[in-house]
Amino acid sequence: MRKIFLVFLAFLLASCSASQGTDALTVVATTPILADVVSQVGGDHIQVSVLIPAGTDPHAFEATPQDAANIAEADLVFVNGLGLEASLEAFLHDVADAGRVVVASEGVVALEFEDHDHEEEHEAGHEHEGEDHEHEGEEHEGEHHHHEGEDPHVWMNPLNVSIWVDNITAALIVADGDNAAVYEANAEAYKASLTELDGWITEQVGEVPQSNRQLVTDHESFNYFAHQYGFEIVGALIPSFSTLSEVSAAELAELEEAIAFHDVPAIFIGASMNPSLAERVSADTGVTLIVLYGETLSTSDGPAPSYIEMMRYNVSSIVTALR
Repeated sequence: MRKIFLVFLAFLLASCSASQGTDALTVVATTPILADVVSQVGGDHIQVSVLIPAGTDPHAFEATPQDAANIAEADLVFVNGLGLEASLEAFLHDVADAGRVVVASEGVVALEFEDHDHEEEHEAGHEHEGEDHEHEGEEHEGEHHHHEGEDPHVWMNPLNVSIWVDNITAALIVADGDNAAVYEANAEAYKASLTELDGWITEQVGEVPQSNRQLVTDHESFNYFAHQYGFEIVGALIPSFSTLSEVSAAELAELEEAIAFHDVPAIFIGASMNPSLAERVSADTGVTLIVLYGETLSTSDGPAPSYIEMMRYNVSSIVTALR
């Protein structure tokens, strides 16, 4: 009898646990970085699944039928916005109409780039202009940039992620007002961590002489970081916000000239990128390749399993390479 009772009790506890689990909001976040931030706010009151797996290039991701089903069944779907999830628009349309899509970057001041007359810039200087952003440097003759629209990589500035937190918190409270106090407390604690992170990055970057704060990246993904912490983007292997853009042999040659002109010691490439193009430029120029986590997190046993750890890893790698 005692054995039967114990089996029944275990079944009852399991049933209660499952019942309680159904009370949690079912949430989908498009990227691992966004999922981590959503989890920091939602805590135990949400069940988060990530649409784009860790280590995957978000620009090249293609959703499966199962992904479409997960999106359709979710209570909330959190997206970065600013065109990052352009390939998912067909899957998000019906959910958006139902008011279940939350754009985390709503309210962030986006950096926007426009095409320029490069021959004039070669004579007058090199300038990229956006709403709140300007870099000056040297322009190489014949250079062609593919800057279009708004830069979606807003998370490279932790203060923008604080805006994410506000938007995430507001959406969770609307969907689950009973736990509003928990979401608000989690949000305040995480925003304090982001403020601390921003201060730490500023302190670390201070070890790099201003003349050395020059970045060459795989594509245009570090502009918000550069703008916040006083770096210049010397060039990118793919001069576009998207890794799907094509690059010409002439553009690669011009980038190699820029690397030599600025005496750049390293090229920083994303962990989700195919390294073949970077390896070619590295071989031609003799500069070191350094892998960062710009658009994805590492696995749980890697160096960047969370957003804050990702930023600390990236900054430490950049500072070590450039100081």
